[in-house]
Amino acid sequence: MSRKPIIAANWKMHKGPAEAVEFIEEFDNLIGDSSPVDIVLAPAFVSLPAAKQALVNSDLVQLASQNCHFESHGAFTGEISIGMLQEIGVDYVIIGHSERRSIFGEDDGLINQKAQALHAASVKPIVCIGETLDERDNDQVESVLRRQLTDGLKGLDAANMLETVIAYEPVWAIGTGRTASPEQAQDAHRFTREVIGELFGEDVAARIRIQYGGSVKPGNTAELMSQPDVDGALVGGASLDPVSFSEICKNAG
Repeated sequence: MSRKPIIAANWKMHKGPAEAVEFIEEFDNLIGDSSPVDIVLAPAFVSLPAAKQALVNSDLVQLASQNCHFESHGAFTGEISIGMLQEIGVDYVIIGHSERRSIFGEDDGLINQKAQALHAASVKPIVCIGETLDERDNDQVESVLRRQLTDGLKGLDAANMLETVIAYEPVWAIGTGRTASPEQAQDAHRFTREVIGELFGEDVAARIRIQYGGSVKPGNTAELMSQPDVDGALVGGASLDPVSFSEICKNAG
């Protein structure tokens, strides 16, 4: 089954509002009037309104938040609700990123609460999964991915999953310059699709898009995307430069 690739830029804690607008203006000129891939930008919270305004005439680029809280309101200092993000015009929210897991202690249960809340609000989650280097070296890749998928997606149904993107990001390849080989990426994506098939049915497994994340660059995009189960990329450092990110989007197509 043909799945349209989805390329998402995770800017992490980079680019304030002025820089975000500058990036979008340059990227818009580089990418042109059409693209064979879905393109998503995930700026920092403070840059979301400016980015949305800069994208007001764009039919190619959608907006994502890098995180959210699962409650609609309350005494959660420093947190952002899904309703607030909807008011800005956010289309996707990244949840479960390895940095949220490792630095901020987010577990599969919390990620599941966010996934359920996002679907209740009709906002699409990009759910990140992936193993550490120790887990890979100890042959735990499949057990880790199975646990993250089973616990992180608990309570969702097939319709929810068709509005979900999965991002496989081996933790050992994020920001390190190391990239999973195309074969390693394919093995993990194939296994992820098998588990989704067990949980939600073969139709969902055939249609859901699974991105690869981890030191994606213009030079390795095409080879990664040539793998049958790799449907896009969640791009970190290489997405901060509009020329680099536009080349990734073009090479992915």
